[in-house]
Amino acid sequence: MNRAPHGGVGEPMTGKGDSKIETLTALPGIGAATAKKLVSAKIDTVSKVASAGSKKLQDAGLSAAVASKISAAAIAADKAASAAKKATTKAKSAAKTTAKKSSSAAKSAAEKTSSAAKKVADKVSSKSSESQTVESAKSSDGRKGGTLRIPRSVKDMPWFKKK
Repeated sequence: MNRAPHGGVGEPMTGKGDSKIETLTALPGIGAATAKKLVSAKIDTVSKVASAGSKKLQDAGLSAAVASKISAAAIAADKAASAAKKATTKAKSAAKTTAKKSSSAAKSAAEKTSSAAKKVADKVSSKSSESQTVESAKSSDGRKGGTLRIPRSVKDMPWFKKK
C-alpha cells in the first residue's frame, strides 16, 4: 500500500514557483492555468497584477473579459492589503509611542519615589541619631547593664502569674 507521508493525499510538495501560483489563485477568476500564464509573463504577485492593467494581462495570454475581471479583483485586493499594512504600521508606531511614554513615566515616578524615600530616611536618621545616645553604665562587678532576674520556677514567669 502506497501512503503519502503525514496523512496527505499524495500531492507533490510545493516548490518555490508553486507559492507564487497559490498566491495568484487566491484572487477570484484565476485558476492554476491562468496563474501559470501570469507567472511565465513575470506577473507573479497581486500588486504586479493590479499595476499591470488589462492590456498587459491580455499580452500574457488572457482574454479581454478575464483580464478586466482579474485586474479589478487584483486592484481591490491590493488596496485591502495596503490598507491592512498601513493599519498594522500605525498600530505598531502607536504601541511604541505608548511604550516610550509609559517607560519614561515609570522612570520619573521611580526617581520621585527614590528621592522622597531618601529624604525620609535622612530625616529619620538625623532624628534618631540626635535622640538616641546610649550611656553604658557598669555595675559593681564589671558587667554592663543591670542584673538579670532569672526565674527559679515556671510559677515565677510573668506569663504564668494568676491574678
